[in-house]
Amino acid sequence: MRKIKLLMALALYPALLSAQEHVTVKGRIINEQGDAVEYVQLGVPKLQLGSISAADGRFEIDIPCDTLEFFHVCYQPAAYPVTGPADDVVIILHEHELPPAVSIGGKTKEKYLLKPGTGLLKNLGIITTSLRSEHPSGREIGSVAQAKRPFLVQDILLTVRSNHIPGCVASINIYRIEGKKESFVNVLHKPIYFDVAVSNDPQDFDIKPEETLLLEPGKYFVAFQVVGCNNEALQAFLAKTQEEQESWEMSMDFNIYLKSSYVREVALGGMGHLPVNIGVAVKGLEYQ
Repeated sequence: MRKIKLLMALALYPALLSAQEHVTVKGRIINEQGDAVEYVQLGVPKLQLGSISAADGRFEIDIPCDTLEFFHVCYQPAAYPVTGPADDVVIILHEHELPPAVSIGGKTKEKYLLKPGTGLLKNLGIITTSLRSEHPSGREIGSVAQAKRPFLVQDILLTVRSNHIPGCVASINIYRIEGKKESFVNVLHKPIYFDVAVSNDPQDFDIKPEETLLLEPGKYFVAFQVVGCNNEALQAFLAKTQEEQESWEMSMDFNIYLKSSYVREVALGGMGHLPVNIGVAVKGLEYQ
């Protein structure tokens, strides 16, 4: 019986290998008007494979033949069945119908919904993003907030300790954490992008959301993500041998704070627990 099982496994092995072979899919992402959609997250979530499209909507990803999924906060999710290599795939995203603006009456009080917590190892920092491939993976890392009452977000504050990613474009994402299995549901309807300059010195950011962002009572993950960079600088870095590459090149770091949070290693991948956070703060108005 064992021999039969072994022979069956050996017979199936080439098929399993073939199923896992990666193919290259290239294309561009546009909206219904034909305009490019920037910084779209794409990947195969169940396989923990993901990337982010460029500012001009173009993308390239190596994946097995499976369903390639696309996500952007302004548009409905889309999918493309990968059956082999493809050089000019066109993905059309359809806009969300935005819900009406929510307004609730009553008194409000200025408050911090989230503070950084206790700092740790401030002289060392924590490397949160290091672009070591042609297509940045889309790592997300941040801090966790707990809203006990309805809360209107007015400012999202964070400090980047140092940045060595030329042309860096970053984003802030906010997810509501639901259920015992911790499903992460995006709450934004408009993307929040900002530029991070190359600097050895700390940079403080005060980001004000363009949309009315009212959080209902619950638990939230406020995440930072690098979504774009100078492609010429990235290609020049990748052209170097490993011996020539410096550890600080194409990387960014933050101070470490003692409070548990989450991390997503690749775009559209699964969230994992993290024992520390990067010190994001959120302030605004709490409804009484």
